[in-house]
This record gives sequence, structure tokens and C-alpha cells, in this order.
Amino acid sequence: MIRITQLKLPIAHTQNDLLEKAAKLLRVPPEEIRSFRIARRSVDARKKEEICFIYTLDVETKREAQTVKRAKSPQIAICREPVYRFPEAGGEILRHRPVIVGCGPAGLFAGYMLAQAGYCPLILERGEDVDTRREKVRRFWEDGVLDLRSNVQFGEGGAGTFSDGKLNTLVKDPDGRNRRALEILAEHGADPKILWDAKPHIGTDQLGTVVKNLRGHITELGGTVLFGTQAADLRIEAGKLRGVTVTEGGGTNQRDICAEAVILAIGHSARDTFSMLSDRGVPMQPKAFAVGLRIQHPQKMIDESQYGAADIRLLGHASYKLTHQASSGRGVYSFCMCPGGYVVDASSETGRLAVNGMSDHDRAGENANSALIVTVTPADFGGDSPLAGIEYQRRLEEAAYRAGEGRIPVQLYGDFKAGRVSRGWGDVAPQFRGRTAFANLREALPDDLADSIVEGVEAFERKIRGFSRCDSILAGVESRTSSPVRIPRNERGESAVAGLFPCGEGAGYAGGILSAAMDGMRAAEEVGRRYRPLDSTGADDRHLR
Repeated sequence: MIRITQLKLPIAHTQNDLLEKAAKLLRVPPEEIRSFRIARRSVDARKKEEICFIYTLDVETKREAQTVKRAKSPQIAICREPVYRFPEAGGEILRHRPVIVGCGPAGLFAGYMLAQAGYCPLILERGEDVDTRREKVRRFWEDGVLDLRSNVQFGEGGAGTFSDGKLNTLVKDPDGRNRRALEILAEHGADPKILWDAKPHIGTDQLGTVVKNLRGHITELGGTVLFGTQAADLRIEAGKLRGVTVTEGGGTNQRDICAEAVILAIGHSARDTFSMLSDRGVPMQPKAFAVGLRIQHPQKMIDESQYGAADIRLLGHASYKLTHQASSGRGVYSFCMCPGGYVVDASSETGRLAVNGMSDHDRAGENANSALIVTVTPADFGGDSPLAGIEYQRRLEEAAYRAGEGRIPVQLYGDFKAGRVSRGWGDVAPQFRGRTAFANLREALPDDLADSIVEGVEAFERKIRGFSRCDSILAGVESRTSSPVRIPRNERGESAVAGLFPCGEGAGYAGGILSAAMDGMRAAEEVGRRYRPLDSTGADDRHLR
């Protein structure tokens, strides 16, 4: 296969235009190209009057080596893309099914890989299946009654189910996990464009179907998913994992599950699980992360700033990524930007409030929203405990809950600068999922973080005209950007507790849906390298004792 990079075409072009441009660069007639595949497509909007698409194209022709040599172009080379392969099975015998704690991206992909390899994994999820969960979340947004086990953070698909479903990652991928994860998502209902779009996303409306299809495939292959089942304790003997104690029925029923291998794929909001791990002596470390507010602007304003008068129907709604180094020394940056989306109440604990952003696949909402977050480190947490970052998050969320009296506290940016409560909306129409109340968001943040956000917004105005408009809408707090904890693991992917394999966002090794999925795959590989599949060991299928 020949790979052509930096192939540019105007945004209004046809597949035939793409074929002809490829043939011209290769110096061959179009009919000599047997097939081609888009490997990547991005937008070049540096010149608003000449916006174009930039392609990476994989092309099949006769005599490919000779074709590349004749083309004499740095854009053209033989393509050797890594092909993902699950490792050969190890030799140790599993007496019980491998257990996966958590049914978010890391847990689902770990389960999928193990199920395909014949290990019949057992997935434990404290929340509910995605359809039941969606209904409970909808009711919470309407009436404010929070289900502590099934909400925006907990349940099938993890926190990403109520998000934009972005699949960007900066994780290096020499083993082909990135491509394979995208293929698996597309095979289970995601738009195939994610295989080549430079900024792939699924959308919250389609994520539910994708995770259901993944779960269905896992169960078809011999895996089991238990909803409403929380890992409440670990059974550890002489430094080795022996099993998991679970609670069911809202915590009224308890039983033990025997296991030699447990993949810990908890999300970044499983605070009670972190406490349990600490009590059991599992080593953990505090980790830097970022906190702040979420801002809304008209999507039309962002489109015009990024793309000028170009046809949005061809380009899709514009996004942005902004960074600033504040005078305090802290980094301020946009995070989890959701074109055409909504700001949602993402709370998971009584008396505490957190927000997040969410978009459907078509991103047809009236506003763009993004988190504006400021870096914080263990020095800010006010304690030496590995869980000090969690307590720091809780303090911010409690302040946000008080400020909004249980509703999402909101404030226009001009009023945030002045430190006064807003009295009404401006020209930016609010786009929320959850109840809101006008409040002074400075009461929810330390002064230096609030001042850093103002400094960042004013700096971002120089990049996007209108970013600092006084009627842009702020909401808070954005506190669940990443895990405040890291669970160390060795080169075999294990914790200091033998048989415990921490992975994904909660363990501090991922920062989004795709990176979490890839890390879940990695954890499954480590189990596979050590143990033989169940169907060749005669393992006890009675996983519950």
C-alpha cells in the first residue's frame, strides 16, 4: 500500500477529484489505482479565504515500489501501518473467571478483548444499563433527585456516555491499539468517519447504541455483565488477590466472587472505591489535574471566527483549543470543547455539584461550550494523603452546590469579572441539561483560580473575537477533568497487590474515551500473557461463592 500525505483539496470536492489528485501526485493514470482508503482528513483553516481539506490517503496500485520511486515526492511512501494482535496466551491456569470492575470504556474494551480470546470475563458495574440510566439521568435533570449509583458518572458506558464522545488522543500507538479501538467502535454502530476524521467523535445520542452493542457481543462470546453490582471490598491474602466482595440491591445484599485476576477499570469519580483501596493498602499517589468553569458562546460566533464565511454544511461546526500561561504561573486552557452542545449537571454525590459538556452526533445545538480550567497540583490540596485531591474536589463541589442552592450555579462573564450575581441572560441563549440558578461563581473557586480564568478569557479574546463578551455564560464547577489519583503499576500492568490490574481514567492512565479504551485493551493483554483461556483450563464457571 502507498501512503500519500498532505493531499489538499478545496472543501467542495468529489471522490473523483480525490482520485484524480492522487493519480496526479503518483504520476499514474487514474485507472491504474486499484483502490484507495482515506486514512485521515483534517481541515486547514489558516487562510479563511482558502479553507481546504488535507488528506492522508492509502492507495493500492500495480508495481507500488516502482510507482513510489518514480513519484520522487516526500509526500509519498510505502505504508507499513501496525496491525493489532492480541498476545499469545500464557501458561498459568485460571481457576476462576477474570473480573473487570467498571463498565466504562476501559472495562468494556478489556472485556471485549478477553471475551474474544476465550476468557469469559465477568464485568461488575455499580450503575445500570444505558437505557435505564438515561431515563434516571433525564429525571434528575428535571427534578434534581440524584441516584447515587446510576447517574452521569456511573453506569454502562461510564462518564463518556454523557459527553460529546470525542475520540482524540495523544497516546503513542506503536502496537495498533488506536486503530483497532476505532474499528471496534465502528463495527458496533459508531459513524465510520471516526476511522479517518482528524477530530473523531460519536455523540452522546449514538454512544448508548454503541455500548449496548459492545455489551451484547461480550455476552455472546461468553462474558457476563452484572449491573447494580458494586465492588465493595477486595479479598487479599499474603499480598495476592483472592477475590472481590460485591454489594447488590442498593447495598442490601453482599457476596464474594473468587478471582485471581481483577482488572480495576473504575472511573475518576469512584471516590468510595478509592477509599476502600486505601484501606486495603493498595498504593496510590495524588496526581495533578485541573479545575474551573464551563463557558457557553453562540456556535455561530465560533464558526465565523474559525471558518469565516465558509460553508459549515461541508465543514461541520467549528471547535477550538486554547491555552494561556497565567501570571500566577498556572496553566489555563480549554478542555472537552463541545460544538453545538449543552452544559449538564454531572453530580454524583449528595450535597455536591459538578458540571460537564455534552453534544449529540450532529452537534446541532445553538451554543458551543468548553471547560475553562486551571492546573492544580498536590501542593494545592491541603494534605499529604493520596486521597487529598478528592477532598479538594469535594470542597469545590460543595461550594458550587451551596452557591446554586442545589442547582447549577450560573453567571454571565461580565458579572463574574465584577463579582456580582447576574440578574438575567444576555443575547447568548442558555443551553443546559439540569436546573440552574444565578449565583456568584467566585464563591465556588479560590481567588487565584478565578483570577486566572479571567486572565485566560481575556487572552483567548485575542484568538477568537467575542470570546470575552460580557453575556457569555459561565457554570460551575468543572472538577472531574481527570483522576486526582494514580494507582502505580509495574511493567506487567499489576498493582503492588498481585493479580490486581489498574487501568483507565480512574487509575490515572487515560484522559478520554479512546485512551481509556486503549488502556483497557492493554490490561486485557497482560491478563492474556499470563493465563490460559478458560475453555482450555477447566476453570470453575461458578464465579459466585
